[in-house]
Formats: sequence, structure tokens, C-alpha cells
Amino acid sequence: MEMYHRRLNKRLENCKDWTEFESSDENVKILSGTADMDTYYTTEMPGLEGKPFEGLTLRLFNQQTKLWSLYWVASNTGSLDPPVVGSFENNIGHFFCKDTFNGKNIIVMFRWDARDKNKPVWSQAFTADNGKTWEWNWFNVSVRQ
Repeated sequence: MEMYHRRLNKRLENCKDWTEFESSDENVKILSGTADMDTYYTTEMPGLEGKPFEGLTLRLFNQQTKLWSLYWVASNTGSLDPPVVGSFENNIGHFFCKDTFNGKNIIVMFRWDARDKNKPVWSQAFTADNGKTWEWNWFNVSVRQ
């Protein structure tokens, strides 16, 4: 699958400049459908000057709570981010977690809009004021081939 990204150049700094780039994505269903895994690859990641970048998302579904937990790890950090947790309603999912960014306590939101199965849209936002305002800082569109 091809992915088309639009990423804010600086987060939580009132930045208005965006960088666009592409990546490839492979998705695998695992654990009898209660989980799936995506691997991403690009040489266009902003800030890495043409070096290969890989990322992995592991999504786990808890059958008791009916919530998904999404875990992300990037090749340039080598550490697992805290999971964003949430669910889908009408093919739109919202997932949240508490984290830190550049020393600031933040809440992270992932939004998956899967109403168009052939072009799902993922987006990410941060809030540093406990949800009063959100800064959308990354969008990507996945295109099935």
C-alpha cells in the first residue's frame, strides 16, 4: 500500500509549515484477527536526510473492553511509545494517551477515518492544555493498489 503524508514541521510551536512525503506500508492480520501489524518504510522522512526510516504499529483488540490499543515504534528511536487506546464508531476511530513531547505533558490523539476502505485517512493531534485546544500535526492517506 502507498501512503501519502503531510507532517507539520514543528509541533506545539505555532508552526504553519508542512512537509509532504510518501511511504510504503504492509499490513498483516495476526492472532486470529484480534490484532494487526503495519510496517512502514520511506527514505523521505523529514529530518533524516534520505536515510531509511521504518516504523511499526501493533494494534491489539481487547475483547472484554472492546477497545483497541495501538503501539508505535520508530527505527530512529528504538523505543515503544505509550499506546493510544480507543474504538471505532461508524468507521471513525478515536484513540488517546498521555505522553510527553519536548518536556511538555501532552495528550495524543489518533483519528482513523475508515469510511473509504480504499483510502483510509489517519491523523494525529497534540494538546498541551488538557484538551482545550488541539494541534493537528500529521495526516496520511493510505491508498490500496
